[in-house]
Amino acid sequence: MNKKIKPESIITPPELPPTTIYLNRELSQLAFNRRVLAQAEDKNVPLLERLRYLCICSSNLDEFFEVRIASLLANRIEGEHIDPPELRAALEHTSAECHRIVARQYQLLNDDILPNLAKQGIHLLRHEDRNEAQRAWVKGYFEQNVRPLLTPIGLDPAHPFPQVLNKSLNFIIELSGKDAFGRGTGIVIVKAPRVLPRVIRLPDHLSPKGGVSFCLLSSVIHAHIAELFTGREITAYSQFRVTRNSDLWVDEEEVKNLRQALESELQSRQFGVAVRLEVASNCPEHLAQFLLNQFGIERNRLYAVDGPVNMVRLSELVDLVSQPSLRFTPFSPTLPHQLLNENIFSVLQKKDVLLHHPFQSFQPVVDFIRTAAHDRDVVAIKQTIYRTGMNSDLMEALIYAAHHGKEVTVIVELMARFDEEANINWAVKLEQAGAQVVYGVVGLKTHAKLALVIRREAEALHFYAHLGTGNYHPNTTKFYTDFGLLTSNRELTTEVNEVFIHLTSLTKPRNLTHLWLAPFSLQKEIIRAIRNEAQIAREGRPARIIAKMNALLDESVIRALYAASADGVKIDLIVRGACALRPGVAGLSENIKVRSIIGRYLEHSRIYYFRNDLAHDVYLASADWMNRNLFRRIEVAFPVLDKALKKRVITEGLNPYLKDNTHAWHLGADGSYTLKKARSKQLAFSAQQHLMTTLGIPAVPPDEPV
Repeated sequence: MNKKIKPESIITPPELPPTTIYLNRELSQLAFNRRVLAQAEDKNVPLLERLRYLCICSSNLDEFFEVRIASLLANRIEGEHIDPPELRAALEHTSAECHRIVARQYQLLNDDILPNLAKQGIHLLRHEDRNEAQRAWVKGYFEQNVRPLLTPIGLDPAHPFPQVLNKSLNFIIELSGKDAFGRGTGIVIVKAPRVLPRVIRLPDHLSPKGGVSFCLLSSVIHAHIAELFTGREITAYSQFRVTRNSDLWVDEEEVKNLRQALESELQSRQFGVAVRLEVASNCPEHLAQFLLNQFGIERNRLYAVDGPVNMVRLSELVDLVSQPSLRFTPFSPTLPHQLLNENIFSVLQKKDVLLHHPFQSFQPVVDFIRTAAHDRDVVAIKQTIYRTGMNSDLMEALIYAAHHGKEVTVIVELMARFDEEANINWAVKLEQAGAQVVYGVVGLKTHAKLALVIRREAEALHFYAHLGTGNYHPNTTKFYTDFGLLTSNRELTTEVNEVFIHLTSLTKPRNLTHLWLAPFSLQKEIIRAIRNEAQIAREGRPARIIAKMNALLDESVIRALYAASADGVKIDLIVRGACALRPGVAGLSENIKVRSIIGRYLEHSRIYYFRNDLAHDVYLASADWMNRNLFRRIEVAFPVLDKALKKRVITEGLNPYLKDNTHAWHLGADGSYTLKKARSKQLAFSAQQHLMTTLGIPAVPPDEPV
C-alpha cells in the first residue's frame, strides 16, 4: 500500500499558477518534516525511536521558525527581495501547514505513543495521574529543588515584562485580589529554571512493578505554583514558550575581531525578534492575547498545544529508558581491513581508503590526525572545522600537535549556525596551544571538509589528505551517512594544499584540475557536466545523471537539469530535504525522477555521478545544490579517481537508494510525496539496512518478503 501526503495540504499553494516550474522552498522543507513525522507514525519503528522522531520533528520546526520564518518576516519588514503578495501567500500557507503538523504531533503523542509506552511500563504522569505517594514525592522535589530557584515577577511599572529567552519554558499566572502592598497587580511571570531537567524520574518504588515513572518539570511547577502566592488565588494560568529569530549577523567587513564580535552577538541571540508563541491548549484567550501583544506576534503564529510546549525535551525520556526492545537494534560499524594493525601512512602510500559512515567507523579519521600529531616525521597539519562539538578527540589531537612544535593551521568557521560557541571555545584553545587559527573568508562560510598532513619522507615532503562530505563531529558521524576519502594521491593532495593557501592568504587559488571549488567554479562545473550529458544524449548515446544531496534549490542548476531532461538524459535525484525541481512534467522534466530516503540514519552524503560515455565520473562533495552553497560558502567537490573506490561509491551510495522500496518517498509533479512500498511477492529492500548488513557487523535479520 502506498502512503501519500496530499499536495494541496502541504506543497502547492493554490495561488501559484500551474505553470510554475519551481516548488516553494518553505513548503518543500515542511514536506520533509512531514516525512520525518511519518517515521513517528510508523508502527514498525520501535516505540522509543518513534518518540525520538517526534522530538526531531519538533526540533526541525524550531529551526524552521528561527531561520526560515524569521527570514520571511524580515523580508516583509524590509520590503526587499520578495513581492508582498507572494510573501503574504508564503506566510499563510506555511502557517497553515505548520499548524497541521503540530496538531498531528500532539495527537500522535497523546493518543498513540504515550498510551503504548504505558503498556510497556513507561509512564509519563500528569498531576491527575499521580497517586498520593507519588504526589508526596513530587511535592518534596518541588520544595527542595524547584521552589528555591523560582523568581515570580509581578508586572507593574517597577517590574516590566521580563526578558524571555528563546525557546525557554515560562509560565503566565493571573491572580485575584491585591498584592501585599494593596495594589491590584494581576499578572505574574515565572521562568522555569534552566539548570533543572525537564523530565524527572520518580523513584522505582513509586512505580508499578517492573515499570518506571516520569513527570515533567512543567507538571511539577503547575501542581505547586499556587504555593508561591500566599493569600491570593490563581484565576488563570498557562505555560508558554517563545521562539525567536536566531540568525546571527555581524558586519564582518567592519569588525576588527570577528571572534570578539560574535561572542557579543551570541549574547543577544536569545532575545531576537519573536516569531512564534506556544501556549497550553487550555490557556485563556485573554492571556494568550496579552502574550501576543507583548511579543508582537500575529495570531496565526500562536500554537495552543495539548502537552508540553517544548516537545523536544521529551528526548530526555528516551535517553532515560533502558529497554532495548523499544529501540533500534544496536549496530557496530567496522574498520576497513587494510587499516587493521598497520600504520595509516604506510597504507595510504599503497592505496587510497574510502570510508562510508556510519556503516564504517569514523575512527580512522581521528587516528589519521592523532597519528600525525604524534609522528616525528610530520611537520604540518592543516584542517577545516565547521562543526565538531564540545568534546572532540580530533581537536585534542590538533592541540597536542601544536603543543609539540608542529605547524598546525585550522580554518575555524565561527558562523556555523548553532555551533558558534563550541567553535569559539576550540579556536581559543588552539590559539593558546600555538596553532595558527583563521576564521575563513569574510562573507563566506567555510563549509568544505578537508584535512592535510605534510610529512617528511626521504628528504622530501609528502602530502596525505582526508576529504569528506560530512563534519568532523564525533556524534553526528554515528548517525549521519557520509563518505570520506583518505588519500596520498599527489595531484589531489597538492590541490588540497592550494585550497588551504587560498583560505589563509586570500589569494586566488591556482588552476585546480580535480577539485571544484565554490564560490569560483563549483556551479559552473556542475552545469558543464550536466550539459555534457545533454550533448551526449543529443548525439544519440546513453546519458545518465544521478545526484544525491540534502537540498536542491539553485535555479540555474535546475534549469540545466530541465534542459538535459528535454534532450533525453535519464536523471535520478536523491534529495533528502527541500527540492524546488518539479519532476515528471511533460515537456519539462519527464526524464527526471526525485526520491527522498528517510530512515534510521540521516542521509547527508553528497554524490554527483555523470555517465560521460562510460567514464563514470563520480564526485563527492560538501555542497548541496543550493545558491548559498554554490556562491556564499567555501565548498569543495572532489573526484574519486581509484576505479575500485569509484565503483564502491556507486554500489553503496547510489544504487541501493534507487532500489529502496521501504523508506523511499517519490516526489510527484504536483509537489506531493508518496511512500513506495514493496509490491506483493516483492522483496522489501532498505538501503540503510542493506549497508548495515554488508558493511557493518550484522545485528538485524536480512530483509524478508512482504
